[in-house]
Amino acid sequence: MIPPILASAWRAARRRARIETFVLGLPWLLLVPALAWRLRAPAALWPTLVIGLIALVAIAVTRARRRDRVWVQRRLDEKPEMQDSADLLFADAQPLNPMQRLQRERVLSRLPAAVSALRARWPWGRQWFSWAPALLVLATILLWPARNIATTVAAAGTNGKSPATVTLREARLSATPPAYTGQRSSELPALTARVPQDTRLRWTLRIDGQPRDVALQFADGQRQPMQDEGDGRWSSELRLTRSTLYRLAIDDRLLDVQRLQAVPDRPPQVRILAPDNTLVAWDPSQRRWPLRFEASDDYGVAADASLKITLAQGTGENIRFSEQRIALAGSGPATARRFARDLDPAALGMGPGDDLIVQLEVRDNHTPQPQLAHSSSVVLRWPPPQQQLSTDLEASVRKTLPAYFRSQRQIIIDAEALLKEKRHLDEATFLKRSDAIGVDQRILRLRYGQFLGEESEGAPQAPPVADAHADEPAGHDDAPAPPTADDLPTADAPPTADAPPAPAAKAPSKSASDAAPTQGAAALDGHDHGGGGGGETGRTFGDGGNVLAEFGHTHDHAEAATLLDPKTRATLKSALDRMWLSEGELRQGRPERALPFAYEALAFIKQVQQAERIYLARLGPELPPIDPSRRLSGDRAGLAHRDDALQAATPADPRAMALWQALAPGEPAPAAAVLQDFAQWLQGEQGRVDPDLSLSAALETLRGDPDCLPCRNALRAQLWRAVARPPAQLRTRNAADAVGQRYLDALQAEGTP
Repeated sequence: MIPPILASAWRAARRRARIETFVLGLPWLLLVPALAWRLRAPAALWPTLVIGLIALVAIAVTRARRRDRVWVQRRLDEKPEMQDSADLLFADAQPLNPMQRLQRERVLSRLPAAVSALRARWPWGRQWFSWAPALLVLATILLWPARNIATTVAAAGTNGKSPATVTLREARLSATPPAYTGQRSSELPALTARVPQDTRLRWTLRIDGQPRDVALQFADGQRQPMQDEGDGRWSSELRLTRSTLYRLAIDDRLLDVQRLQAVPDRPPQVRILAPDNTLVAWDPSQRRWPLRFEASDDYGVAADASLKITLAQGTGENIRFSEQRIALAGSGPATARRFARDLDPAALGMGPGDDLIVQLEVRDNHTPQPQLAHSSSVVLRWPPPQQQLSTDLEASVRKTLPAYFRSQRQIIIDAEALLKEKRHLDEATFLKRSDAIGVDQRILRLRYGQFLGEESEGAPQAPPVADAHADEPAGHDDAPAPPTADDLPTADAPPTADAPPAPAAKAPSKSASDAAPTQGAAALDGHDHGGGGGGETGRTFGDGGNVLAEFGHTHDHAEAATLLDPKTRATLKSALDRMWLSEGELRQGRPERALPFAYEALAFIKQVQQAERIYLARLGPELPPIDPSRRLSGDRAGLAHRDDALQAATPADPRAMALWQALAPGEPAPAAAVLQDFAQWLQGEQGRVDPDLSLSAALETLRGDPDCLPCRNALRAQLWRAVARPPAQLRTRNAADAVGQRYLDALQAEGTP
């Protein structure tokens, strides 16, 4: 049980810590109402004050909790009379041994004199270092002169006269954003504004004297008079539709240039959360396809959205499209709504070989016309069934091709199986089997290479002669058969027996297991590069009639292979590069290094396989109607000429360059007509060359004071964005030096007979 005197001192120490923390943070808390007063934002006063007070109380409570039992023991043990036995004050007397109880009674008798260690002195130094800077910042906020008071605004008159009778005492600008933004009306801290587009602005002026005319003078020449409300108050309202510059015009005085920036409402942004990929292969066993989207906007997205579903059926030129829409309800905050839907492809009419394209369309809360945005397309592809070969080819092809050619996936399986058996194989057998897998990789690479127009690899052969045996083929013995639809790695060929190793430059030797595959390859080879197997049509060395047939085929020209589009060709080329690296590692007995390349090759081949169909959103026909009465009449009225397609380039406007040259150092002040001409041109090009109105502000400042040298330099520095970049010019070659000239003379002398 804790002694009462110790418990009382402990509570006092904690209370003292809370008071110290609150006094330290109080001056900084007073800055909140001062800032709200300076920024003319009374609506933000109470929320920020409450948040600051809660944060200060939380810090004080946390600091008080640090005065725990360990802290009390440490502070008491600092006293010599406690003899480092303060922990006995918190222990129960019953379980203590006689020596501990005696020591505890001794410490209790000395406790009244030791509890003073828990009462520290008031931290005047820390309080001073907290209050002094806070009071300095508070005084700066309260005493800093406002920018919209007459002493800083009215002194910028263009006529140089002192406003003795008419003085602007106060100028305020308030903004009321559109209702769809959800923002409240507020008073702006200055006469400049950066507000949402279509915001309603209201100026309120307090003027001493009797001005004849008070108006808003805009940079484009428009002038909006202000209404006299009596008692020296003038007001005006404007709906801001575009960014502009303006001045306050009081009688014949134009005050400082002010900037109004209208921030347009951006259209919604739609992000796909699920699925992860835009192209998804459908598994019929799933039955449901989950879709998740997120739509974000500056001021909020409509609670409902539309899911556009397009079903593409058919192949080749015979593709039919059907569309339907499903309404979705969003969840979450208006600025970041989420939409979810689980589709049943079978219920939508999707079948094998079809594509289901999905897009989400959302609208924001913009008035009067909402802005529409849609997500990128997500394609669900139901793989088509494997095509069956005809009956007459099934017996011959299916028995030979799987025994000779491997798929890329089968090569990966064989390499992984070989690595698992490595510990049980001797080095020669392991190298032999790895080389055999490398040969299969080479044959597969050659087959896919024919899609790109690559020539088949084979061993050098002697030129055919007239007495060549009729049964010897004159083409490429080891050339692989042309790829067919079954070559795509959709279904892996069954593994074959290990073939004996073969040299890198030649196909595997024709063993008993390879004889049949060679016949299958010959059967599928549509052309054997110039020679068949018969003696009647065999090629003869020196026969000019067969030169074109022998050397003129176009397999060795990649441009001649037009089976694939450029993107698919590039993907297939990447697959061939990975096969080449995989083959090299396998032939050297390193299947563990070949596997990464083999996996990459398989991924590229899958991409080529999936590139069969590309979905393009359908558009309505835009063709003009055909007039049958003009057929065969020779009437060419309204037809465009071929020369109309070529139009002369529009020359750059010279006004920006002319003004830049006129503002050069040492030049006289530019004429008012030059500045006015450039200002008119800038009005039409504002969105392109001056989106933030910096150039327009510098121009208006110089027009108000043409003799201001800093204003001229500021405008000249801003003109770079308006000056057109000159076209690239041909650069002449530098003249030759002495050594180079002697070299040129020597060349000329050698060429002279």
